[in-house]
Amino acid sequence: MTPAAPRAAILTVSSSRAGGSGERDESGERLAEFARSLGGEVVARELVPDEREPIEAQLRAWADEEGCDLVLTTGGTGFSPTDVTPEATRAVLDREAPGIAEAMRAASRDHTPHWMLSRAVAGIRGSTLIVNFPGNPKAIWEAGAAIVTALPHALALLGGNR
Repeated sequence: MTPAAPRAAILTVSSSRAGGSGERDESGERLAEFARSLGGEVVARELVPDEREPIEAQLRAWADEEGCDLVLTTGGTGFSPTDVTPEATRAVLDREAPGIAEAMRAASRDHTPHWMLSRAVAGIRGSTLIVNFPGNPKAIWEAGAAIVTALPHALALLGGNR
């Protein structure tokens, strides 16, 4: 029997877009493409403002109620006072997976001199893997390239397949 495709959800964190700026959510689109490249089925996408409460609530809902295997976020990982995605993510995690975020930062080094300013985190809530990505659409694949081969194995382990 073939295992089911991982259920993935995409969360875009952007106050301007959540406020209806009319800009297309290009980062969310790129992240959905990334999830599909892993063999994932994108079952949900949302856009929330740069505020901890809605970020935390959405991450909890997708992990606890919707049973998503993978939740990918984009945006809110920098130094701006409103960049709170890492704090919101940490608040819902059971365990961190620091190697994922470290690998993404290291991969970004070849593309931007500001690579070390990313505060993105990754970790596990129940059997859901949550990974913060940069908000720049171009950076999704640049950072994602560092983890694309490891994520299917991580998802298999979380799903109980050793």
